[in-house]
Amino acid sequence: MTRFTQAELEAARDRLVPDVVADGLGVLFCGINPGLMTAATGHHFARPGNRFWPVLHLSGFTPTLMKPSEQGELLSYGLGITNVVARATARADELSAEEYREGGQSLASKLAGWKPRWLAVLGVTAYRAAFDDRRAQVGPQERMFGDTRVWVLPNPSGLNAHWTAATMAEEFGRLRDAALR
Repeated sequence: MTRFTQAELEAARDRLVPDVVADGLGVLFCGINPGLMTAATGHHFARPGNRFWPVLHLSGFTPTLMKPSEQGELLSYGLGITNVVARATARADELSAEEYREGGQSLASKLAGWKPRWLAVLGVTAYRAAFDDRRAQVGPQERMFGDTRVWVLPNPSGLNAHWTAATMAEEFGRLRDAALR
């Protein structure tokens, strides 16, 4: 793992992290926004404490535990990654309500072109803020974007103490099962 100084991480705030996307994916995972480690490396969910990659494997989405640097391989499994907000921050609570709303509008436009079968938003609070749905809970949602169904998953950040890797993997697995139908 590459080590970065705090100054190097702070300088990464201005870097855009490219989406890992192709048209017609089975599941497009959508993070809240890139963290500073993600921006510094250019790899989604790069912070060592983030549980996205282990949970993706534990839930059966990938046959092996992938590293963030292998994110491009997700496309071969019909999976991709994007974010609600493109701006990198140290913590998601640095984002404004307006950034969430604008990010949700931008994401809806992108979905019209990409047409994934499922959009999996990683974090119920982010979903509520981006799509003005205060009643949303983890799980499948009523809302659709064209033909794209929506599932809200728990945020895999190490800061989310409400969910363990095992309980997250169960919820990710429910989405995997639905996506395979």
